[in-house]
Amino acid sequence: MLRMSLGAVRDRWHLFAGALVAVAFGVGLVQSALQVMAATDQPSLPPGLSGLERSRIRDGYAGAATLLGLSVMLAVFLTVFVVSTTFGFAVAQRRRELGLLRLIGAQRGRLRLMLLLEATLLGLLGTAIGVPVGLLGTWAQSTVLIEVGMLPPWFEAPWVQGTVWVAAFVGVGTAVAGASAAAWRASRVSALEAIGDLPRSFPVMTGWRWFWGLSSAGFTVLMVIAAQAAGDFVAALMIALVVMISGSVALSQLSPIVVPVAGRLPSLVLRGHVVTDLARAGVLHAVRRSAATAAPLIVLVGLLAGLWGVFGSLAKAVGEEQRQLITADLVVGGRVADGPGIAATSEQTTVPVTIVTTSGKKKRTTYSEAVGIDPAGYQRTHALRPRKGSLDKLSGATIAIGPGMAVEGYQLGQSVTATIGTRRQVLKVVAIMPETLDVTENFFVPRSLTTGVAGSTETIVRAAPGTSAKELAERLRAEPAGGTGAGTGEAGMGARPGDPGAGREVRTVQEWAEAKAADEQRDDTGIFAVLMGLAGVYAAVAVVNAVVMAAADRRREFALARMAGLTRRQVVGIATVESVTVVVVGVLLGTVVAGAALAGIAAGTAQTYGVVVVAVPWRLLGLLLAGSLAVVGGTAAITAWTTTRFRPVTVLSGRE
Repeated sequence: MLRMSLGAVRDRWHLFAGALVAVAFGVGLVQSALQVMAATDQPSLPPGLSGLERSRIRDGYAGAATLLGLSVMLAVFLTVFVVSTTFGFAVAQRRRELGLLRLIGAQRGRLRLMLLLEATLLGLLGTAIGVPVGLLGTWAQSTVLIEVGMLPPWFEAPWVQGTVWVAAFVGVGTAVAGASAAAWRASRVSALEAIGDLPRSFPVMTGWRWFWGLSSAGFTVLMVIAAQAAGDFVAALMIALVVMISGSVALSQLSPIVVPVAGRLPSLVLRGHVVTDLARAGVLHAVRRSAATAAPLIVLVGLLAGLWGVFGSLAKAVGEEQRQLITADLVVGGRVADGPGIAATSEQTTVPVTIVTTSGKKKRTTYSEAVGIDPAGYQRTHALRPRKGSLDKLSGATIAIGPGMAVEGYQLGQSVTATIGTRRQVLKVVAIMPETLDVTENFFVPRSLTTGVAGSTETIVRAAPGTSAKELAERLRAEPAGGTGAGTGEAGMGARPGDPGAGREVRTVQEWAEAKAADEQRDDTGIFAVLMGLAGVYAAVAVVNAVVMAAADRRREFALARMAGLTRRQVVGIATVESVTVVVVGVLLGTVVAGAALAGIAAGTAQTYGVVVVAVPWRLLGLLLAGSLAVVGGTAAITAWTTTRFRPVTVLSGRE
């Protein structure tokens, strides 16, 4: 049996090439990711760093480890997906061979064992290729994480022997897991397959495919309904992540059903020409081929467009929430004194702080930033109020817990030891703010505690009734930074007295909120780029693999078309137009999945903030469509041209 498996892999290498690439890439990614994760577990910190800098670096290490963990899980999922697609296609093409084995007495268990041995050989070969790839991947992942700012420039990932064994187990395990369903289907092939071409005897939609497709679709519908009824943005956000996965699985499993149905829409324009008519027929009737090409695109577009939409919506929601929480008109860099046209101001100075809390024998040290505020001015310009305690008590040796630390277990009346600048003192917790989407404000202290400490200052300004916010903004920009209406101080954004508007930035609250949302999305872009690159590579492998395998199975079809009078160029055109149509259908169905995920977010933001806050990734969808058309269309044209290089008579007269 082992010899037969070796022969099958050797003779049909073109069928397994895509799966081999996926396994090798998955092994390399898992090995490199685990190696980098092992290095992040014990971060190397050079001497001379402040406590806040050390804390931020550790947070970056933790974020990198989380991202790498996500990439490992995504790699395993996509590897199993590619391998299962490859073996499913291979079994469909080898049904007569498998039927012949059944005819000469091979038992079903033997056929399953043969397919699983082929998968094991594929996994071992992929592991052998993937381990050297992992060495390059370690350098590549470290470089990317350093470039996006998650890891410091001095980061290095030393060699860890154990990661190779884990990656090898993943390589063989994913190959066997991906081929298990195809091996079971292979054992169901009847002996009659050896003596006749019975295409309908081998159904595309198996029982398990129906089960997973319908159950995932039903679960997705329930989740979309739950997101609409949740009435909470955070709940809708969590549900959207689930909908992306379940919806992608549902449509990919049901692709033999939904792709021909959805394919009727673009097929409406493919009329009136022999090439387009034949391509249209191929999309609608070659169900297995169309589904194998569209399924990876559905998963790719559904996950990437959905993730980008979720990240973008979260960033926009942060800005919208902050806009609604500020009951003022302008945000000014530096200090602003009371003057004509100003109804209220709230000066906020952000400084580094070290907070030490003690619970029994346990001591916890938090390196963060504190915002020095005047409670009265803050409450006149902000709608956010404490969920426990009162900001009116924020004076003297006191502290308020900000939204960023609201769920960290601080108690009202608790004493903490705070170090601000060079002063160390015990502060009493007098207020605990509610949790918000923006977690940058961790602690609030009286402004008197930040005097003489280097930090950054901004002032929230509310215009007086009858004063235009635009006119007030122009006046604040024109006023000397140290003159009437403004103060310099140590945190006055670097302005010098007498310089008109020197260093002063004056923005409306709307502009400030939009900038905050843009900063939030910019931070997410690096994370998304890593995941998008990974998913894109796997999708390209899966789609190219499906197109190449399909073309290899269409030699007789192409030869018959040429014998019927079509030219070689027309045959290539049919294959290309058919693939392009399937790409459009796959991207369209993936967009439906992403739209279902974002629908709940739209409802959640509408009920939470009173307005719909959704980031629709139009540019990303355009890039995905263009890239997919280029890759799939080009691959289809090249493989069709290669497949038709022989004379039709030679192909039709040859033995199978």
